[in-house]
Amino acid sequence: MSRTSTAGPHTTVLLDVEGMKCGGCVRAVERTLLEQPGVEEASVNLVTRSAWLSLAGEGQALEGVLSALENRGFPAKARSQTAPGAGEDDVERSWGWWRQWRQLMVALVLLVLSVLGHLAEGGHLNLPVVGELWFHATLASVALIGPGRPILVGGWRAVRAGAPSMDTLVGLGVSSAYLASLVALIWPQVGWPCFFNEPVMLLGFVLLGRFLEERARVRTGRALQQLAALQPNQARLVMADGSVREVPVAALRPGERLQLLAGDRIPVDGVVIEGCSAVDVSSLTGEPLPLEAAPGTELSSGSLNLEATLVLEAQRVGAETALARIIAMVEQAQARKAPIQGLADRVAGMFCYGVISLATLTFLFWWQVGPRLWTQVLAAPMPAAHHHSAAMAAAHGHGLHGPLGAGAETPLGLAIQLAIAVLVIACPCALGLATPTVITVSSGLAARQGWLFRGGDVIELAAGLDRVVFDKTGTLTLGRPLVAEVLASADPARTLQLSASVENTSRHPLAHALLQEAQRRGLPLLPVVGSRTVPGAGVAGELEGVEGTVRVGAPEWLQREGIVWPAPFQEALDQASDKGQSLVAVALDERPLGLICVDDRVRPDASVALQRLRGQGLMLAMLSGDRQPSVQRLGDALGFQADQLAWQLLPEQKLERLEAYRTTGSVAMVGDGINDAPALAAADLGIAVGTGTQIAQDTADLVLLGDRLEAVPEALQLAKRTMAKIRQNLFWAFGYNLLALPVAAGVLLPGFGLLLSPPLAALLMALSSITVVLNALSLRLP
Repeated sequence: MSRTSTAGPHTTVLLDVEGMKCGGCVRAVERTLLEQPGVEEASVNLVTRSAWLSLAGEGQALEGVLSALENRGFPAKARSQTAPGAGEDDVERSWGWWRQWRQLMVALVLLVLSVLGHLAEGGHLNLPVVGELWFHATLASVALIGPGRPILVGGWRAVRAGAPSMDTLVGLGVSSAYLASLVALIWPQVGWPCFFNEPVMLLGFVLLGRFLEERARVRTGRALQQLAALQPNQARLVMADGSVREVPVAALRPGERLQLLAGDRIPVDGVVIEGCSAVDVSSLTGEPLPLEAAPGTELSSGSLNLEATLVLEAQRVGAETALARIIAMVEQAQARKAPIQGLADRVAGMFCYGVISLATLTFLFWWQVGPRLWTQVLAAPMPAAHHHSAAMAAAHGHGLHGPLGAGAETPLGLAIQLAIAVLVIACPCALGLATPTVITVSSGLAARQGWLFRGGDVIELAAGLDRVVFDKTGTLTLGRPLVAEVLASADPARTLQLSASVENTSRHPLAHALLQEAQRRGLPLLPVVGSRTVPGAGVAGELEGVEGTVRVGAPEWLQREGIVWPAPFQEALDQASDKGQSLVAVALDERPLGLICVDDRVRPDASVALQRLRGQGLMLAMLSGDRQPSVQRLGDALGFQADQLAWQLLPEQKLERLEAYRTTGSVAMVGDGINDAPALAAADLGIAVGTGTQIAQDTADLVLLGDRLEAVPEALQLAKRTMAKIRQNLFWAFGYNLLALPVAAGVLLPGFGLLLSPPLAALLMALSSITVVLNALSLRLP
């Protein structure tokens, strides 16, 4: 995956865009966005009706972007960045559903009346009024003015904007059939029957297909709605006098205290200050076992308090909570398209022009050439599949009502039939939906497991990896090492106290081990006057009441700082190295104080996770800043080959190794710490485990929440299944149009007498879109 960087600040914005119906609309919206000043990148999703923008500067260009979209017939608005809520969206969604349902019901009622008119006209029903020609003309007029009006208006607006859409094709089809019928009614000498029933049937099938497609499309976004539903609307605020009041979650501020009863969802990110309870975090991380919460435990919004009452101090509220950040990441992932979608969008963008051109050529050919080459096409009876009764076929005559093109007496009547069929059967919708429906379903499924892909491009890249590189500490190991012993120290307690005090400002797992051991021994920490961190080496700092600089870190770093090991130190160093333990050296100015042996434990699922990755055909490697014996011992336990291991690497040396690996294929880097952030950014795919630092998560392309290393092969396997579904959808979308368009144009008419009527063409068009969406939903199946 290519990464581009631009100078200066930039902002990312999500827009909700209305009016998009097909891949051509997506291409038009995307082109409009990229034409606006200040827009660096743009990606549009047809399924979620959204657009992701990267704007230069602080976002002043947004008003111009919204105005340009409005002028093109695609009104848009910036998506709210506040905490997720359901109220306004639910109202808009309900109104949209009602509007669609009303249009569909009117269209279906008209279609039923049209069918009754056919039966009456054929003598099967005794309904003289319903069988009259003026009755069919009235039905067609009502269909165009009522449920068909939004399609006609949308199609015309798309043409005026220079970006014809699916509405344009359908609008041309129904209006052509209607106008041709008026001509036949007013001027019977043209030699074809009226076919007012065709606009009614076309609109009925098109609206039915769109309604079913919309129902299926909404199902693709349910995972995101379920995430948003995890945040409650009300919270129990603890007042200064100890009383508790119900308040809206949106009104909470950092520092306020909340009471959580058993069964309550946690509304904000915070830290427990009173009480002990089990907390279910599976909704966010996929972890099956509950977290034991006690004073000092940090909890994320969306988690569920299971057992007892807790008092929580709010730290992050609104859009800053973990739940809101997860939802924002998933929304951006669904808006950012995969590179494979580029071909479909480019084709869909030109599709409408191509279809209109094909319809024009079809019309001219069958009007001027076809009937002369194959005279039987005008006399041939139509197949039963076209719903023509013998009585109606016998009744064909100038000005009488009949199905479009059936038994046409003139080349012009046949040419109109086929041209309209071409317009209606063409389906850029399937092309436009092929990729984003799968990406939407996949990112939603991943979010429910605690796997956050940053975009469709990340999913595509994850499916095509060649090598996965792991950091050691905190990634393959638990990252919670324990102090085994203090060596070569005259005063072990003093050595541990000074080292833990300096490391109190660090997030490194080894620092956590020192602090935990100091707490266990009851050693008070000294205030830090100043400190500096040397990435990949250690920490140096000054402590209150201590003369000199305390250095804590790798023994090699302290040696480079000019510290000389006496014989007892060197013996202890060799002894610990033989055991493969991690070593932390401590010195005060130039005087060594001691060595602290720290041992980490391998993650219990590390071996299984690596084996599954090897089973997927991926090459593995491990890079670490730790010492050689420790790395080799872990590598042997996990099945790494000697050439797959590297140790005592500084961050820049990790980058050099990654660049070397990238010459042989695409590389993913899995890490968790601040030292891993440059490597995560430099790799083709950066994967951060969720127990790591925020900077690692912000740098990574794929964030795995929770504590399961098996999530790595599972997420990569989901990416492969996702790309397989995308390829299936694209194959179907392209294949459908390649087969259906020639048939609609009359290729099979001379030899087989096969003719696609516009209603059947409309039904096939709707089914093609629904098939693509249902295939995407099948990704949910195990």
